Amino acid sequence: MTEAKRDTLAVQISRILADRIIAGQMAPGSRLRQDHIAEEFQASHVPVREAFQRLEAQGLVVSEPRRGVRVAGFSERDVREVAEMRASLEVLALRHAAPHLTLAILDAAEEATRAGDKAADARAWEEANQRFHRLILDPCGMPRLLATIEDLHAASARFFFAGWRAEWEAPTDRDHRAILRALRAGQIEAAATTLGRHVLAGGQAASKIR
Repeated sequence: MTEAKRDTLAVQISRILADRIIAGQMAPGSRLRQDHIAEEFQASHVPVREAFQRLEAQGLVVSEPRRGVRVAGFSERDVREVAEMRASLEVLALRHAAPHLTLAILDAAEEATRAGDKAADARAWEEANQRFHRLILDPCGMPRLLATIEDLHAASARFFFAGWRAEWEAPTDRDHRAILRALRAGQIEAAATTLGRHVLAGGQAASKIR
């Protein structure tokens, strides 16, 4: 297997496992057995180990001597830390992205917000929510920053799903609409301030419902 193909397979495995962890299908403390995962994906141990490294970098698993790789737990402190990091980094990304946001991008972000309002379950809402954030941040043209934000989004999604175990009711996202109104009006700092407050509020809510 070439290095490029192995890397692609490692990415695929890590994404599938991350999705399972984020959705709560794999509980904190659950062991990820390298042999079982290699067999499931019909892969050698090399891409599986690389997938584990990616998951560990995202904070989704921990590697412990003599205990192997396990799904990481998290605390209220972790939730707050991720929210504060996201708030700072997303505000930075938005300031750089704002000059490049077109009407088409803003319209797509508004559609993502409407999709969130109509979401039938928590997964659909979270997908719409992440789509909104990606749309307004991607034009910043800072790939390292966006990659870090993407990892933080994965952690935030996990906290979100851990809290929603009751009957689902889609929230109306007024902050998203306020951000879009400010961006359409060219009020970049107002949009950035609202975005930062929005992300922090989401972290506070997640830490309370856990």
